[in-house]
Amino acid sequence: MTPLKANTFISFILLFVLLLLSGGAASQRRRAKVAPPNIQRTDTLQVGDSLQMGDSLQGGKGLPADSLQQDTVAAAPPKKDALDAPVAYEANDSIVFTQSGFAHLYGQGKVSYPGADLEADVISMDMDNSTVFARGVVDSVGTAKGRPVFKDGDTSYETDTIRYNFKSKRGLISNVVSQQGEGYVTGNNAKKGNNDELYMRSGRYTTCDHHDHPHFYMQMTYAKVRPKKNVVTGPAYLVVEDVPLPLAVPFFFFPFSSSYQSGFLMPTYMDDSNRGFGLTDGGYYFAISDQMDLKLRADIFTKGSWALNMESNYVKRYKYSGLLQASYQVTKTGDKGLPDYSVAKDFKVVWSHRQDPKASPNSTFSASVNFATSSYERTNIGNMYNSQAMSQNTKTSSVSYSRNFPDQHLSISASGNIAQTMRDSSIAVTLPDMTISLSTIFPFKRKHAVGDEKWYEKISVRYTGRVKNSIKTKDNLLFKKNLIRDWENGMQHEIPVSATFTLFKYFNVTPTVNYTERWYTRKVKKDWDDEQGKEVNDTTYGFHRVYDYSASLGINTKVYGMYKPLFMKKKEIQIRHVITPSISFSAAPDFTSSRFGYYDSYIKDQNGIRDTVQYSYYAGQVFSPPSGGKQGLISFNISNNLEMKFKDKNDSIRKVSLIDDLSMGISYNTAAQVRPWSDLSFNLRLKLSKSYTLSMSSTFATYAYEFDENGRVVPGNRTEWSYGRFGRWSGYGTSFSWTVNNDSWKKIRNFFTGQKDDEEQGQDQNASTEEDGDMEGETTEDGTPKKKKEKAAADADGYQVFKMPWSINFSTGFNITEDTSKPINRKNMRYPYKFSLNSLNINGNVKLTNKWAVSFNSGYDFNAKEITQTAFNITRDLHCFSMTAAISPFGRWKYYNFTIRANASILQDLKWEQRSQTQSNIQWY
Repeated sequence: MTPLKANTFISFILLFVLLLLSGGAASQRRRAKVAPPNIQRTDTLQVGDSLQMGDSLQGGKGLPADSLQQDTVAAAPPKKDALDAPVAYEANDSIVFTQSGFAHLYGQGKVSYPGADLEADVISMDMDNSTVFARGVVDSVGTAKGRPVFKDGDTSYETDTIRYNFKSKRGLISNVVSQQGEGYVTGNNAKKGNNDELYMRSGRYTTCDHHDHPHFYMQMTYAKVRPKKNVVTGPAYLVVEDVPLPLAVPFFFFPFSSSYQSGFLMPTYMDDSNRGFGLTDGGYYFAISDQMDLKLRADIFTKGSWALNMESNYVKRYKYSGLLQASYQVTKTGDKGLPDYSVAKDFKVVWSHRQDPKASPNSTFSASVNFATSSYERTNIGNMYNSQAMSQNTKTSSVSYSRNFPDQHLSISASGNIAQTMRDSSIAVTLPDMTISLSTIFPFKRKHAVGDEKWYEKISVRYTGRVKNSIKTKDNLLFKKNLIRDWENGMQHEIPVSATFTLFKYFNVTPTVNYTERWYTRKVKKDWDDEQGKEVNDTTYGFHRVYDYSASLGINTKVYGMYKPLFMKKKEIQIRHVITPSISFSAAPDFTSSRFGYYDSYIKDQNGIRDTVQYSYYAGQVFSPPSGGKQGLISFNISNNLEMKFKDKNDSIRKVSLIDDLSMGISYNTAAQVRPWSDLSFNLRLKLSKSYTLSMSSTFATYAYEFDENGRVVPGNRTEWSYGRFGRWSGYGTSFSWTVNNDSWKKIRNFFTGQKDDEEQGQDQNASTEEDGDMEGETTEDGTPKKKKEKAAADADGYQVFKMPWSINFSTGFNITEDTSKPINRKNMRYPYKFSLNSLNINGNVKLTNKWAVSFNSGYDFNAKEITQTAFNITRDLHCFSMTAAISPFGRWKYYNFTIRANASILQDLKWEQRSQTQSNIQWY
């Protein structure tokens, strides 16, 4: 061969090699979706298989060199047991393929297979064995990034490295982190089974979201994790702040579920001086359905006390929802056979029911029942450290139902009410209290009116009927009372007929006729027994009908006045004064007359003094009988309203109510032979702010005091005006509350300036994230609440604004009354006035920091001259744990309680509690 031919032959050989090499290895940035070749079915997790640590996939090392002896043109023979679906993969940086069946993904690589997803910064795939290896990378400053995140179905794992076989669904994971329910499971080395379970040694379980360095955790020797089902471990011990504690368990079991499940409720240990050692609140939870559940709990103590508690929540969407609680307890105190031994049997029923407004537009049903025996609250172990429950003196319960019939203009409502006074065990029951109402109808109105409305078409009629059955007794005697003899019952009918006309365009004239009828089941005759020196009664049971009627005519109008204040002529301020005068005439016969048969009288002879006592046969029953005396009343009333309008600095018109209402009224009875004038009524209402209105109501007596023939002070027949004096003030009483917080002065300033706080607006705009909290309404895939970042305000310079929110509420009241216990001033015939204060109640809260909070309630009883029940509560958020301390140093009961518990509901029994003995609490009454 000549040199030229030899050189040409060598050139062709080199060119062929270059072309072959360029087609065998390629580096590119792309997204691909390929079907893997068929592979033989082998157990890749056996010893020596491709999943062992340090095999040829790790880091891409040890890859076989390419060989020209392989036939790259001929198709590979088909293999058995291929994957059921293709594998999709992508990378942001590059994808490198090798002829030996490997693919290396760099830069946020992602591999997807039906039911499994893997993301990591570096991923290596073995196409022949259906296995992948993934790891993160460390940048130049030593920060790890791109750690593998593997998702198998709905379960996610965060790891350092992972080897996984798509076909067998098994893998080896290092430093795995998996969220299960409210907690996190972490492990150094774990093996994943084909049923999604994890087998690990030296794992950790914690509910702290700082799972890389948790504040506390349970150190597990070995464990099996079934995602979204449970965690079962061998021996485990508690570690707090990296300090192992001598608190260990031979095993523990944590169930996880995104739906309600039945299960046991762990009891709480308690040591009580009166009841002994005991377990409380232990029982079982029944997840009956999505609409209803049931919780059964029990308490038991070594000295014989025990209790059973039932609680059930129910709900039906768009229909109703409610809560039912029932408790029965037996409390034994003292030693059996000794005088201090006692047994108390008590029960309590709580029922709350609410109907959805959309369920039935024409009917409503609601219930709010809170009924208990008088000694239940003071013997219940849970109330010994609850100052609010201990100080509660009255319990009220009600059940009501109403139904409207729009086509008939008819409505029916019924209710049952119970009021308990715990101090003396008295009870007031009203069952039923039913009302039937016919809305206003115009019986003479034409169906097809032609022309102007006739005067008789304005006549309207209404009807209200009420049935009432009530009793007042002791709670232990309630079911022993007779329905007819002991219960008070009756029925009342009211029919008003009225119309409204316009007279001279400015006056409204309203004539009205009222008819009222009452049905009673008893009639009581009274007499005076001289031998016994007391009043005696004779009761007749049966049906008794009593009626009365009256007529009235009312006239009213409105007078408007607008003027500017003399000292503000240059300012755009106007004051509007509205005066509403009214006068009415009403008449009614004397229903004490013997012809009606409603009243009678007897002679009372006591201590040589004879008096004539007039009484009604039906006094003291559920519906009051007709009032006595003939009536021909002329009533006068005048009310005033004063408002001011002005322009503020922003040229916006503002309206301020100066006097919301100032009214006075008095009447004159033309049929009365003595004392025809009534007392003068006075009402004042001032709207001081949007949230507070000052209301005052009082009366001024018209007739002056005088001495009767027996030397007693009684209202005379001579008016105060005849002495040149205004009416005698009867007194006044009111109650009010005032809340002060760190925004109070700002609100007062804004109220007078009419401007918003620009600094506050700037703070809202310059907010930065700082504090963790639950995101309301948002949950993770397994149903646990997501975390959010709360905003911390910053000022214009970027510094965090110091805030310590606080709030204090003051509530009290006062009464000004005539002090009839002191002698009257004979010169002006006036009693001195006495001023008395109601109890001053104070409660408030202070948030010292984002983690510390303090709340308190206290007060002072001015009548008893003692400090009321005082309690302080301190809470500290310890991230994974919460600390609470309650102490009551003043008042009738003194106690303390200190608790540290885990925040997660699944670890509600992981707590430490220290409380005072109940013997330090004195008896209630």
